[in-house]
Parts: sequence; C-alpha cells; structure tokens
Amino acid sequence: MSLYALKINNLSKIYSNKIQALKNFNLNIKKGDFYALLGPNGAGKTTVIKIISSLINKSSGKINVFNYDLIKNTFQVKKLIGLVPQEFNFNPFETVIQILINQAGYYGIRKKNALIKIEKYLNKLSLWKQRNYKAQILSGGMKRRLMIIKSLIHNPKLLILDEPTVGIDLELRHNIWSFLKDLNYKKGITIILTTHYLEEAEILCRNIGIMNKGILIKNFSIKKLLSQLKYEILILNYYSDNKIIPILHGFKYKVIDTNTLEIEVFKEQVLNDIFKQLTKQNIRIISINNKYNRLEKLFLDCIN
Repeated sequence: MSLYALKINNLSKIYSNKIQALKNFNLNIKKGDFYALLGPNGAGKTTVIKIISSLINKSSGKINVFNYDLIKNTFQVKKLIGLVPQEFNFNPFETVIQILINQAGYYGIRKKNALIKIEKYLNKLSLWKQRNYKAQILSGGMKRRLMIIKSLIHNPKLLILDEPTVGIDLELRHNIWSFLKDLNYKKGITIILTTHYLEEAEILCRNIGIMNKGILIKNFSIKKLLSQLKYEILILNYYSDNKIIPILHGFKYKVIDTNTLEIEVFKEQVLNDIFKQLTKQNIRIISINNKYNRLEKLFLDCIN
C-alpha cells in the first residue's frame, strides 16, 4: 500500500497562449501530512491545484491520488478530494443549508445523513445561526467558512485549500486554524494549503514546498527550514522605573524608543542571557516578538 496521498511526476502545463505554467513539476505528499505550497503570484500553485482537481487538463506528466491515477480513475479521485478554491463557487441565491444539501446530493449522500454532518460543521465554524440566510448576504468571512464546509460534506481524504483565509479577520482566522488542525490531527485528513500568510504556514503545516516559475525549488520540513536561520531580529518591549537605557553585552542591538529594543540574536546565542542582563539592571520585560515572520526571509531568499 502506498504511503502517499499525492504523487506528481514530471507535470507540465502549457496554456493556449504558449505560456508554460509548470515545467516538469514533481511533488510527493505523505498520507496525513499538512503541507504548505508557497510561492509568489504566478509561480504555478493554482495551476497545480486545478490540475489535481480536474478543473483543467495537464499537458504532460502523471498524478496519483491515494494510488489512483488521475486520468484512468477520475471519478474515484474526485470523491477523494475536497477543494476550497479562491473563488466562491456556490449559488448566491440559495440558502446556506440548501447549498450544503445540494452538494451532499451530488455525491449521493442522503439528506437525512447530510443534515447531521451539516449541523455539526456549521456549529463548529459558527454558521449555524446563518443556516437559512441566502449566501449573497453573508460576509466574506462567512462565505469562506461555507466553502470549507462544502468541501468536506463528502468526507474527502485529501483537502486542498487555495488561500482559504484571505480577507478574514485575525479572530476568525484562528478559529479556522483550530478547525483545520482538528481535521488533520484527529481525523487524519491530508491537507494541502496555499497561502500568502507565512505565519499561517508556520503554525499549521509540518512540511513546505516553495514554487517559482513553474518548478518546485525547495521541499523541506518546517522544522528543517527554520533551522537554516542564522539569526532572528527580536523586538523587546520593557519597563524601567529609573528610565535607564538598557545595555546588553554580547548582542547587537539598538534602542527604538524609551521602552523598545531591537536585538539581533544568532542561533548559537541564548535568550536567557538577555533576560539575566536586563534583570540585573532592574528592567522588566513586557513582551518579546519576532520583527519578521521567521519564514519570510527564507522564502524571499529562495525565490530570489
């Protein structure tokens, strides 16, 4: 039995305008993985997703989904995949519950059985109160959540999310993150995520692929990728009764204002040394954060 949820070999796509979106693209994703596919606009991420989901045809190459060949076993593959595209793909004049019942019917799921699942997911993503609202009056965040539920109604084994939290406020984003983690960890659903929010990839995903100009240029575990960081820049907020300017020995730093330091911390240095020095100066640390998302510099280095 194959260990892989998805295997892509030498995938190429040339559009009718002669633009080559994918060039011998290769990718293997193991069952149960939470995988981030990252890249700048035009890298080919959405093209890969559309080919896997049978929305467009490939020019050449081979795709297997849970050991089913995409071309030879298209129907079986479609049943295994749940897709959340960037564009809203439901009838805006139908109610939330009608949209989900119709989606279940498309996969041959009885209405009685579908309603049990629909109620569970609507409650989990805080949409139960809106179940009888027409989709056209929902907010953007509600529509995004509806799209996620719609993609799960037939119990897919592979969930593909193309920018699922774009335009959603931070609180709702965290709610969706928690929901997706449960799907992956508790239900074992393999998830592929494309996102421009690099902190989203770092928080959710175990492995990451970086695309540029139609090819996969990096394929790492998040842990391994972050280990390549030589240093981090931290923003430290502090309080001092005496209003003194902190002094740190052994660290490169600068004073931003009377309560803020910017500190370069190399991999071999220890944060506790900073805390000890500041404590001796009667300086209390209020907060400490990364100046940049940790993936950001690595991502930019890769695509440049």
